[in-house]
Amino acid sequence: MSPSPLGAGPDEPHGRRGEAQKILTKVAKKRRRTNILTAAAAVLVILLGVGVVGGTWFFDDVELPADRQEVQNNVILFANGKTLAQLGDQNRTIVPEGKINPIVKHAVVAAEDKNFYRHNGIDMKGIVRAAWNNFVSDDLQGASTITQQYARYAADLKGIDVNRKLREAVIARKLEDRYEKEDILGRYLNYIYLGDGSYGIEAAAQNYFKKSVLTAPGSKNAITPYEAAVLASIIKQPEADPNTGHKGYNPRENFQAAKDRWDYTLNNMLEEGWITPEVSAARKYPKIQPLKDTRCKTCADDKPVGMIMRHVKAELRALRISETEFKRGGYTVTTTIDPEVQKAAEEAGSHDSESSPMNKQNKKKVQAAVIGIDPKTGRVLGYYGGDNPTGTDYGSYVNGDGTGFSGRGQSPGSSAKIYTLAAALRENISFKTTWDGTKKRANGTEISNAGRTPGDICRGRIESCDLETSTINSYNFPFYWIADEIGRDKVIEAARDAGLEHLWPDEGDPVDLTKTDASTWKQKGYFDNEVAFGQYHVSPLEHAQGVATIVNQGVRNDAHFIEKVQAVSQKTGKKETVWQAKAKPKKVFEPDHMSNLSAVMAKIPGQSGNNLDGGRQSMAKSGTWEFDGGSGDCWYVGGIPQLAATVWVGGAGNKVKLKEPNGGEMFGSGTPAKIWEKFINAVAEAKDMDQERFPPRVETGDPNHEAANGKKPVAPPEINLPPNPGQGQNPICTTLPALCPGNGGQNNGGGQNDGDGQNDGDGQDNGGPGNGGTITFPDGEGNDTGTGGGQVDADRVDGGG
Repeated sequence: MSPSPLGAGPDEPHGRRGEAQKILTKVAKKRRRTNILTAAAAVLVILLGVGVVGGTWFFDDVELPADRQEVQNNVILFANGKTLAQLGDQNRTIVPEGKINPIVKHAVVAAEDKNFYRHNGIDMKGIVRAAWNNFVSDDLQGASTITQQYARYAADLKGIDVNRKLREAVIARKLEDRYEKEDILGRYLNYIYLGDGSYGIEAAAQNYFKKSVLTAPGSKNAITPYEAAVLASIIKQPEADPNTGHKGYNPRENFQAAKDRWDYTLNNMLEEGWITPEVSAARKYPKIQPLKDTRCKTCADDKPVGMIMRHVKAELRALRISETEFKRGGYTVTTTIDPEVQKAAEEAGSHDSESSPMNKQNKKKVQAAVIGIDPKTGRVLGYYGGDNPTGTDYGSYVNGDGTGFSGRGQSPGSSAKIYTLAAALRENISFKTTWDGTKKRANGTEISNAGRTPGDICRGRIESCDLETSTINSYNFPFYWIADEIGRDKVIEAARDAGLEHLWPDEGDPVDLTKTDASTWKQKGYFDNEVAFGQYHVSPLEHAQGVATIVNQGVRNDAHFIEKVQAVSQKTGKKETVWQAKAKPKKVFEPDHMSNLSAVMAKIPGQSGNNLDGGRQSMAKSGTWEFDGGSGDCWYVGGIPQLAATVWVGGAGNKVKLKEPNGGEMFGSGTPAKIWEKFINAVAEAKDMDQERFPPRVETGDPNHEAANGKKPVAPPEINLPPNPGQGQNPICTTLPALCPGNGGQNNGGGQNDGDGQNDGDGQDNGGPGNGGTITFPDGEGNDTGTGGGQVDADRVDGGG
């Protein structure tokens, strides 16, 4: 059987040869011959301008198709340049016609339409010759010129009947009237299919020879005449046709037929004077490169990292690169995602990771989110929002197309107290201010603190509990009264400045904090003072942005996933940067205030038993919010100077009561803190991070601020104690342990060295080693014995969920 009679013109959109060919019966063959002759005659009539069928009415009725934009691949890269995702169905790179090596164009014309530069879109000699050959033999020919082939593709003409051939001819003539020959040829070269998944001449040159058609003649690695002839010879039929049995002209699949076609092309090039007799005589079939494995081994398909694509789409839209424009392709997007940080996030937060604290949780019921941000730049380095990239994004609840939210976020609980503290420090409130835990709300209700009795709070000093102790142990009442005294709008304002852009009221849509102010926030039905300890839902990603601002000592860098966008220039054919992320740090909190806050938060990891490897300094805050009498949302947030880390654990879909693997109730300093610790340790090791420290503490604020409502603590009477004969052996200490803060052992009465160079001596008995035994606290954080007292997420009993 002979090859496809359709020449270079595919009947299908991608230009594959012979796919529409049917096994023809003798009757069908005869009918086809008649149709081709009729079409040829009709075209001739049109060209002569006579007859009813070929009148100007028909010619004018056929519209010229709109310019067709070829689709190219888009490539999404990790920060290190490795491929994260490949988007698009066609491996195509558009190249400007004027930059294509002339020898490539000459080879294609020689192979497909030798008279291209001499006809006006229709080769009448070719039509007559093809019609006669079709009539007298089985060697079916289509006689389509390059212009006709492109006309058929551009107008999306199907089938092989007379009407299609007639319209194809008319469009070809109109194309020749509108465009120069070189323009038509350039469009053709960018659309043709050349086998092995290569669309367009540039993709084919890269595929078969690892060369570019844009390399100037005479330059190193420029396409040779022999290589150009190989590419041109494939066009006629790039793949095997199961209907005809012809294997096509791909040299990897059908070498002898490909070589015969190659000789034909070179002979035509010689005849047209496009190669010299010497070049022709020295012909040698060039080496074809092995077929490259196009499978992307680092790509995001069906992997957790695929969740990042919806954030890429959202940011592209914000950059005014529309989805339609992006789908045309040709873009290379470099993300901020560091593969090592991403791996650490997934291994820390995914059920599928055997080393993850989530491994023993019920995958269908409990889910985690892990977000790592470079606080100095805002780059999102690692993002784990679930194992299914097309499912719920637990890291932000953003829709799959990146437009808006598909959920209501989660209650941050006590982790939101970092914003209340930032607001309080702005108002000159000191960590030494005291607060009264017995004071009730205006409606007479108590502010609960995880069910602890007054004697359990602040070592029995519930009426004069200082803000620092309240922060470390996560009591609620000072935060409620701070919001009440300075205004809850000040708390929301601080959260907004740090990075929270949306906040959900108990019912209804999220409130855009960047487009509203106190006049909205203080309205009935929006937010009450409980905003100070995390009742209202937030997006984990936005919360992570706020956490990064606190870690960065009050300087905000907007969190982002895209670092650079490049596009192929239509003029040069080269990648050009169309957008580059630029650092825009904004100081939103005073450095002294943040050093003060950091020093207090730096005490929390030790309190909850989550110190990092090697004594690396960190700062943190836990958070838990109630659901159904237990915990429904658990958080651990904070980080080190080089990495802000935010971890959430909650229900996968519907809320559930969160339990630890041992059956105990989960709190922020439990599984979330373990995930946080594992994540930061892994990143610090993988990136070989220096042990940076937060700035030395500067204590700010007025200890006697008028907003504080606690009683002044009464100093204990001075008592002259006899010398302590040994650890834990002083009889007075045994009888009145409260009078011996050091308790005869190591200085654990709050005197831990917190990395700020101060022995803080806040007088707490932390139940640690050297305290004369084990002390039990109803701490609400699962650290009831001998681990430093644990943190208390008192917020969880105050409703919400």
